Amino acid sequence: MADSPRPAVFLDRDGVLNQVFVRAGVTHPPAHVGEFEFLPGVPQAVRRLHAAGFALVVVTNQPDVARGLQTREGVEAIHQRLRDELPMLEVLACYHDNGDDCACRKPRPGMLLEAARRWQIDLRRSFLVGDRWSDVIAGQAAGCRTVLVETPYSGRERCTPEHCVGDLAGAVEWILTVTRGRKEHEAVC
Repeated sequence: MADSPRPAVFLDRDGVLNQVFVRAGVTHPPAHVGEFEFLPGVPQAVRRLHAAGFALVVVTNQPDVARGLQTREGVEAIHQRLRDELPMLEVLACYHDNGDDCACRKPRPGMLLEAARRWQIDLRRSFLVGDRWSDVIAGQAAGCRTVLVETPYSGRERCTPEHCVGDLAGAVEWILTVTRGRKEHEAVC
């Protein structure tokens, strides 16, 4: 007998789980595992989701590999640290650039759909937490509820998330409130 589909929380990586670096007004991911640093409260927030029974899947665009600014091995070293320190079911990355027209690069939902097939995830009972408009669009295209971690670079005007927060801890609080059937405080941004 097959396992029943389960809910998940899909998490963007840079800006949601870990620090980003701003250089010349543009955000950049950590260049190597030595630069990788969790944002405050992230390990605790992730563990709360895991304890609540959610499958946890990281879905991240990493175009610096296609641009020749990062190696796939460098990105995978960061992902190994994520898996070592947090209860992640899987870490999925798109290594393509904007012009590659791939199905996995957010705002397309390819990574979410692949994880749902692979791990029997019920997308209608799942959430996506991201810090950019493209995360929100990908989550909605996959049928998930979406939470935007608002930052100066989120592109909030390009999307309509179900809820907006300042950090992952706020997203987790809202997700747990919604799934426990309690009154939703503020269901829109």
